[in-house]
Amino acid sequence: MPEQQADRQEQASRRPSAPDRDRETVLDDLARSLHFRDFIRRHRWLDVTYRALVGLVGVLVVLGGFALIPLPGPGWLIVFTGLAILATEFEWAERLLRYGRSRLRAWSEWIKARSLPVRLLFGAVSLAFVAALVAAYAAWQGVPGWVPVIG
Repeated sequence: MPEQQADRQEQASRRPSAPDRDRETVLDDLARSLHFRDFIRRHRWLDVTYRALVGLVGVLVVLGGFALIPLPGPGWLIVFTGLAILATEFEWAERLLRYGRSRLRAWSEWIKARSLPVRLLFGAVSLAFVAALVAAYAAWQGVPGWVPVIG
């Protein structure tokens, strides 16, 4: 009986407080109900291995996202996904993710507040940058064979 009471107290201490529950995700709830993180944390070598793997995967995703930022597509989304992966295990990554999201919101609000000509100018500059990257790649590597020949 004392063991059951100790188990209940331990489970209650692991439950997040009210402010933390607001930031909880479905994955947090699932992880807590499956107790897999508790199992991993009880075994030092497994915990270190798990954190190293999460760190490696997160860093690879972030670096892949950074490589895609100048190209059309989801570069920043991939960077934020990598940070979210890292934030599952590292407090610094969670702080960086929160900061990045707040900066992205501020940038979005700033752009929305600009007039249509200014937004079109930003779009044109971005398009010119991507076109310059494509032209530089074509000059460096040549035109890929899958590009149809016109004329």
